[in-house]
Amino acid sequence: MTIRPIRELGDPVLRTPADEVRAFDRELAALVRDLVETVDHPGRAGLAAPQIGVGARVFSYNIDGVIGHVVNPRLTEVSEETQDGDEGCLSVPGLWAPTVRGMHAVVEGFDVHGEPVRVEGSGLMARCLQHEVDHLDGKVFLDRLTGEARKAALRALRDR
Repeated sequence: MTIRPIRELGDPVLRTPADEVRAFDRELAALVRDLVETVDHPGRAGLAAPQIGVGARVFSYNIDGVIGHVVNPRLTEVSEETQDGDEGCLSVPGLWAPTVRGMHAVVEGFDVHGEPVRVEGSGLMARCLQHEVDHLDGKVFLDRLTGEARKAALRALRDR
């Protein structure tokens, strides 16, 4: 069992768009295994490869006891209806802020064997899918904040 350390805000890998996976091989299988084992802990909803220092377009999720992964995910649908709950991130420990996300989202990609997969959900699952795809694009949830929520989050980061 390999639980990988989480990279934190300030690490350049978190701000670098991840590369598309081209080889569905043993190396990818090991990465997916590490992502799944690392996300399989209470309080962890999702984990993108850059968060463990790997610049590949892969993430794992752990929502309501359902654990899975997506390779080369594409966000293909985000509802116009939104949710505005608190969001946090393993790479920004201890900080939560109200973050607007679509209430429903769909991601399409591949599994570790290169077979097509589609993951969809509402509420927390939708938030997770959007959050993890953002990581693969070099963004963190703080980039989604606006107004007073953004000011408060940046103040909290500065005062650490």
